[in-house]
Amino acid sequence: MTKGNQLYEGKAKKVFETDDPELLIVSYKDDATAFNGLKKGTIVGKGVINNRMSNLLMQRLQQADIPTHFVQELSDRETLVKRVTIVPLEVIVRNIAAGSFSQRYGVAEGVVFETPTVEFSYKNDALGDPLIGEYHAIAMKLATKEEIEIIKDYAFRVNDQLKSFWASCGVTLVDFKLEFGRLSDGTIVLADEISPDTCRLWDSKTGEKLDKDRFRRDLGGVEDAYAEVMKRLTEHL
Repeated sequence: MTKGNQLYEGKAKKVFETDDPELLIVSYKDDATAFNGLKKGTIVGKGVINNRMSNLLMQRLQQADIPTHFVQELSDRETLVKRVTIVPLEVIVRNIAAGSFSQRYGVAEGVVFETPTVEFSYKNDALGDPLIGEYHAIAMKLATKEEIEIIKDYAFRVNDQLKSFWASCGVTLVDFKLEFGRLSDGTIVLADEISPDTCRLWDSKTGEKLDKDRFRRDLGGVEDAYAEVMKRLTEHL
């Protein structure tokens, strides 16, 4: 597979063309951002961990009949993926109150929900990725009603799979962000990544944060936390 021109560079990844119009190469960076890019920094080795972790977890989800964009890991930082058109919605699944949910609704961090919640944000940096309702998303033609139902079904199924897996690693899955894309035939698949950048992961016994909140909140030990999560994942696959 030949790597071609760079198509895009985001906060955490670069995307390149290949000689197959249906396939792209994603390259993971060590750059870290928070608060919609207002805070910037570097987490050494993050790109390698996020690449590997995303690929391992997406393969696991594919085995559970949840389609993803993953094709093949090419190197420590690069992965071959199916070309998708990203649905401009961030899909957040929450099992426990934390982060912006706690701030927005005044719910103490750590409160466990009776059932998982799902919410959508409009993927728009200029607007600060605002929360958006399903009917707004349909009205703005960001996704159809049918697509949103598919996305919600996949999101809850991903939650069931990941929650169970992380529990076996001694890790509590607090919440996480997903992104979905459309293949050229319109099929909805899971895209983007699954990593400590996109998931809140707490040690099941101590409650220690093992994710990007260590960077967001200046808690220190960010690289160690990412490495610990990766270690536990590989030990339990």
